[in-house]
Amino acid sequence: MEGDGSDSLVTIKNIERELICPACKELFTHPLILPCQHSICHKCVKELLLTHDDSFNDVGSDNSNQSSPRLRLPSPSMDKIDRLSRPGWKRGSLTPRTTTFPCPGCEHDVDLGERGISGLFRNFTLETIVERYRQAARAATAIMCDLCKPPPQESTKSCMDCSASYCNECFKIYHPWGTVKAQHEYVGPTTNFRPKILMCPEHETERINMYCELCRRPVCHLCKLGGNHSNHRVTTMSSAYKTLKEKLSKDIDYLIGKESQVKSQISELNLLMKETECNGERAKEEAVTHFEKLFEVLEERKSSVLKAIDASKKLRLDKFQTQVEEYQGLLENSGLVGYAQEVLKETDQSCFVQTAKQLHLRIQKATESLKSFRPAAQTSFEDYVVNTSKQTELLGELSFFSSGIDVPEINEEQSRVYNNALINWYHPEKDKADSYVLEYRKINRDEEMLSWNEVEVCGTSKVISDLESNCNYAFRVRAYKGSICSPCSRELTLHTPPAPVFSFLFDEKCGYNNEHLLLNLKRDRVESRAGFNLLLSAERVQVGYYTSLDYIIGDVGITKGKHFWAFRVEPYSYLVKVGVASSDKLQEWLRSPRDAVSPRYEQDSGHDSGSEDACFDSSQPFTLVTIGMKKFFIPKSATSANEPENRVLPMPTSIGIFLDYDKGRVAFYDMDHMKCLYERQVDCSHTMYPAFALMGSGGIQLEEPITAKYLEYQEHM
Repeated sequence: MEGDGSDSLVTIKNIERELICPACKELFTHPLILPCQHSICHKCVKELLLTHDDSFNDVGSDNSNQSSPRLRLPSPSMDKIDRLSRPGWKRGSLTPRTTTFPCPGCEHDVDLGERGISGLFRNFTLETIVERYRQAARAATAIMCDLCKPPPQESTKSCMDCSASYCNECFKIYHPWGTVKAQHEYVGPTTNFRPKILMCPEHETERINMYCELCRRPVCHLCKLGGNHSNHRVTTMSSAYKTLKEKLSKDIDYLIGKESQVKSQISELNLLMKETECNGERAKEEAVTHFEKLFEVLEERKSSVLKAIDASKKLRLDKFQTQVEEYQGLLENSGLVGYAQEVLKETDQSCFVQTAKQLHLRIQKATESLKSFRPAAQTSFEDYVVNTSKQTELLGELSFFSSGIDVPEINEEQSRVYNNALINWYHPEKDKADSYVLEYRKINRDEEMLSWNEVEVCGTSKVISDLESNCNYAFRVRAYKGSICSPCSRELTLHTPPAPVFSFLFDEKCGYNNEHLLLNLKRDRVESRAGFNLLLSAERVQVGYYTSLDYIIGDVGITKGKHFWAFRVEPYSYLVKVGVASSDKLQEWLRSPRDAVSPRYEQDSGHDSGSEDACFDSSQPFTLVTIGMKKFFIPKSATSANEPENRVLPMPTSIGIFLDYDKGRVAFYDMDHMKCLYERQVDCSHTMYPAFALMGSGGIQLEEPITAKYLEYQEHM
């Protein structure tokens, strides 16, 4: 029996890697089964949901979370964590709006649905195995009796019905023969008590008695009658138990029968590991040799360049020194002038003439040089500046020999940045790689390059998160096929928005005119229908009546901080106004739109009337710019001298709005180039809302935040 216990201990210890949670890297604690069939600790699921929800909400706030207009609870918050397991959370509540997070085991997004954590099964089998492992690991630590008077005795049994451990004497006392308790199920000493009957998480009073073959999970009869599994094929629990146990036993027997083959392959893998280590060291030595050769070439070129500079410097200094000496000779009692003064003292005429002729020529030459002063050499070494740009670019692309693998190319049209960065690249099908490595780094304002961050990717797209606002980032990708690596692609530079992305949808209640506007179910797209009703109202223009704008606003207001959002205006749109407006101004517009809103008298309507320019106010509680007929109209202020044609720009594909509530500034951006088109002051004394208005046919589509789920949808499409 002792030998069997030892074998059991060894077996349990050998499976430790199967008992580690992929999230916390510790032994499982109350593991739950995710829809992807991987298990994860109960507390880890809560933390992942909380973290994922916070990162989703943070796109509408600053990094410090202090500028968000939404109410938040401190993190970590037990109150918020407890809410995670409650079903039916709604938009705008304190509980998370998302039930999707990436599984730490397979990295695929899993959706917990409306019930959230409450809809997950607890993996009691795995929990029992973990408990056996814990007991094997602490075999020397005894489990004491729960009912003994102090000092307690060592327990010999644990009752699964009572959820308690007993010594022999206490077990007899509390489970006497001839009573109901005598029928309780008991096992060896344990601290892991699990329910004898597995209950349905969706119908808490119903027992699990069937198995859904489509969803691969146990269900109750109510799930089959009218629940989510009503149209699914189910089988009895006993049949599923028998089938799965037979399959598992058969597979285990197969693996046990192949034990010699497995050991042989392990030996082969160990040899391959040693060979890989040797080849890796050899490759490092060869790489060092190649770099040392490059260093030698650079040192040689450096030496020759410095010698050339020194030679030119010496030649120029010699010329300057000669010129200095010549000019010093022009000073009184010095050099040429001093010598000439001595010659003038000669009284013998023949001797004077003989000497003075040559001296006079030298004096004339010195005089001409003095009149037209010119340095003997140049001080600039512009011709000696070493141009290393081409070599630097080549060295930057220095990589391993690709062995025929083509370089992947980043698709600039499909790559974009919003709340996160979405990078797409293309690689020929004939050279399809096993994997890719996407590299990215931040470029500082002084163009200082930071170190590259690397992400391994299996597909040809990747979402990069946690990028800083208002920064330039460089991206590049390289392909791997086996152990062979291709050179890096050409770099793509993207500029992140000037502030965290503000998340909102169109408000379907406040001021929404369902006769003229059509809002989709997701509330991220609105269209203006120029139909018969608009023609009837336009008929009144004969008596000085103007057709009003139809307003629609965001469903979330802003009370502090910096925020950014983006949208697309459909090219066919006749007249669309976009911007921000305060709550009191919106109430004024929406109460009497027929009287207060006129294209002529709206200060930022884009209408070029003189009255509009004259009444331009820098502290008004709203700012709207006009877009239409594929044009972007920059409003004209009273101090602006620009001609109208200089204020009309081509309409960007995507338009962004940046609001700095605390400083009272609003700016409009071309999202394609992250370029500011127009900026001005705005009065932010009240709650500010994203505001939109349409006249005639038109459409506005809010930019969808970039998430991992969004990427999977794009790939599917």
